Amino acid sequence: MTDTTSDVTSGYTLTARSPHDYDATVARVRELLGDAGFGVLTEIDLKATLKAKLDVDVAPQVILGACRPQLAHQALAADPSVAALLPCNVVVREEADGVVVEAFDPQVMISMTDAGQAVCEVAEDARARLQQMLAALADDGARTDGAG
Repeated sequence: MTDTTSDVTSGYTLTARSPHDYDATVARVRELLGDAGFGVLTEIDLKATLKAKLDVDVAPQVILGACRPQLAHQALAADPSVAALLPCNVVVREEADGVVVEAFDPQVMISMTDAGQAVCEVAEDARARLQQMLAALADDGARTDGAG
């Protein structure tokens, strides 16, 4: 499994650098989230929103609200207040040196609730799926580099 950590990791996110350009990364992340069992419920285009609301220009960045209904249901059954932490946000951001993908680390949810083992199991499952998605994205670069 590819190490998905990078120098931009905040401590509450799982991070990978993409070998693709921004638009291709957004499409690939959507595909990989689907492969990991997540659907994208929401999409917030921060570049467009900040331009429209504040007339400021920022680099392309999108927040994808990813959800695996089975996991959401389990978490909500254990602690209805966990709804405030859903969906799992995945950010694709263009930076000067490439494209970064960050996902909220579901393990952080454990420290925010006291629902016990059920929430822990959901967080572990979601985290493993998000790590798998990020590793697959990072592995795209290895395949691309090897093919060239």
